[in-house]
Amino acid sequence: MDQTSRDPRPSFGHFLFSILVLALLWLLLVGNLALSEVIAAFAVGLLVTLIAGPRLAVLSGVRLSPAAPYYLVRYLAVFLTALVRANLDMARRVLSPGLPLRPAVVEVETGLQSSLGRMLLANSITLTPGTLTIDILEDRLLVHWIDCPPGSDLTESTRAISETFERQIRGFLK
Repeated sequence: MDQTSRDPRPSFGHFLFSILVLALLWLLLVGNLALSEVIAAFAVGLLVTLIAGPRLAVLSGVRLSPAAPYYLVRYLAVFLTALVRANLDMARRVLSPGLPLRPAVVEVETGLQSSLGRMLLANSITLTPGTLTIDILEDRLLVHWIDCPPGSDLTESTRAISETFERQIRGFLK
């Protein structure tokens, strides 16, 4: 089953969201709020959204709520904290070759329904040193883990690798 058949069609709100994000990006890049630039920003946002219309199904995973920006900022803070911790752990392992490594491929379960949510979770795991997402199989991710505790099961792997990321992602993605 391909990703587009899994995600529902984007709503008018998702098209509007796309136009606004693209217009905001335009305005940030030009650094000018002149009326002509604002008009150009919305015109380009509308044009790109119309051209990309068939591909906007991925946006159906975005939660359009007033609390979504709050959860996005929380996710970024959690991700950056995990990134720093994992980098320090990897540096410690490189500088202390006597530390045991127990590499394993484990399954991690996710409750995220949208392909965008699962993709962000998989990328968050991959960008954190010591873990690498190999594949996404429906509601499970196959992850190579550099230091897997002996006897880890699905529940323990999910808790250790993805639970914190997923809790934050649920606030702004389905």
